Amino acid sequence: MSEPAGPAPLHGIGVSPGLAGGPVLRVAPVPPLPAPVPVTDPDAEADRAVAALREVVAELTRRADRSGEKTLVDVLRAQAMMADDPVLLDAVREHVLAGTDAPHAVDAAFATHRAAFEAAGGYLAERVADLDDLRDRAVAVCLGRPMPGVPSPGHRYVLTAWDLAPADTVDLDPEQVVALVTESGGPTSHTAILARALGLPAVVACSGARDLVDGTVVLVDGTTGAVRVDVDPDELAAAETAERERRTAVAATSGPGRTADGHPVALLANIGAARDLAAADGAEGVGLFRTELLFLDRTREPELAEQAEAYREVFAALAGRRVVIRTLDAGADKPLPFLHQTDEPNPALGVRGLRLVRERPELLRTQLAAIARAAEQTGADVWVMAPMVATRAEAAQFADAVHEAGLPKAGVMVEVPAAALRAGQLLEVVDFLSIGTNDLSQYTFAADRQSGVLAELLDPWQPALLRLIAEVGTAGRAAGKPVGVCGEAAADPLLAPVLVGLGMTSLSMSGRSLAPVRAALAARTYADCERLARLALAADDAERARKAVA
Repeated sequence: MSEPAGPAPLHGIGVSPGLAGGPVLRVAPVPPLPAPVPVTDPDAEADRAVAALREVVAELTRRADRSGEKTLVDVLRAQAMMADDPVLLDAVREHVLAGTDAPHAVDAAFATHRAAFEAAGGYLAERVADLDDLRDRAVAVCLGRPMPGVPSPGHRYVLTAWDLAPADTVDLDPEQVVALVTESGGPTSHTAILARALGLPAVVACSGARDLVDGTVVLVDGTTGAVRVDVDPDELAAAETAERERRTAVAATSGPGRTADGHPVALLANIGAARDLAAADGAEGVGLFRTELLFLDRTREPELAEQAEAYREVFAALAGRRVVIRTLDAGADKPLPFLHQTDEPNPALGVRGLRLVRERPELLRTQLAAIARAAEQTGADVWVMAPMVATRAEAAQFADAVHEAGLPKAGVMVEVPAAALRAGQLLEVVDFLSIGTNDLSQYTFAADRQSGVLAELLDPWQPALLRLIAEVGTAGRAAGKPVGVCGEAAADPLLAPVLVGLGMTSLSMSGRSLAPVRAALAARTYADCERLARLALAADDAERARKAVA
């Protein structure tokens, strides 16, 4: 179908499915820095700067306390900890004592932190947007201005911004904000993660979004990434009706995942702790239990008993169902204070995930012992997998360690192209594979996950990425072993049938995404999924692949 007449639509990456429209409004701007002023009382000026940061911490904490969305609460508390970092506070004081006024001292201190985070890459680079938001809020307080935030006009609208900070999302009133469009970000940015958590259609990496004049009526397709401009009332009403019908149909689905002709596809949840299970109602189990929360920001390694209790809580709640638990995915770009690792020139390619075992084998031994103890006390079907595996030898060593701990199912993550290309050999020594599409995209295209200008390379619809997924699917079929996706790609209801057609036997995602994916699979036969997979693989680029399937 051809595009309706009118201004050319904008295009970005659809990161949260759905269709919604309305007039555009932008996030309130950040107050500009005025010219520097002389500092006559350095101690008082330093206290003023630090007090501004303390006020930001207090405000973020208040927002976390009043938010009912677990994802937002976690992110806001983490951001508040960043603003309360003693190193940052000391840097602000040093700038003031050197003669810089409070707002410029805050700006300078954050600039240093920002450069360090960008240089570190990976997880820390993903937090640069958080630092920018903290800087903007603290500067506004120093200047006696309101902190930048989301408008509340009293009517429904589409929110546009360069990027959304976690704190902004607390102010999102779902009765007013119907969709999100940002110029920056990628499939793993905060905007993407939080939009999915809130169930709002969202498009990121959308060039020209901030040039839209407030009041311009747009229609946002969070599935295809299209943003239509100057939409007439009849078209908008028709789209809203279609979206209501779609949501009604999605809500009516239930039961295990399967195609229209009965081909089973396990639909699983991604979690970080037992409290996440409440949002995963309807999941057939857990496809990714991240264990990093027990380790991050710790000055000592959590003891075996502490780990076992955290794992037992999840296993007990899922007695009889599959729980795929991932061993520690940290190091390098997600540093652990108690490891005292040295700086690396390229952290994303450094000592992280299973590679930590080279230097600290006791980390894995303790964690596997804790998992085994928790599994013995519950009736869950516990599978264990390791992150950042590249070779058959690494996979074999990990599988041996898992089995020695008394755990029956050992698998590995497919996050680097080497693992995808040798999936058949990996399946000779492990019981299953799980594809992390976020990292696999990053390493396949040599594109940092948080580089806005490279966001199109990180689109999970990229045919080269799909080709690697197909390699894993083919290996799984040949070995008769399960292979799945636990990256953000699994949450896309348009892409899910393609992944099934490529040979995936399970899809793991956030709880809110389960129903749309279940409905998308139930509407297609397995032969349909295979046909759609062939169309996506044959496309020249991600945009054409998405359009061919849509």
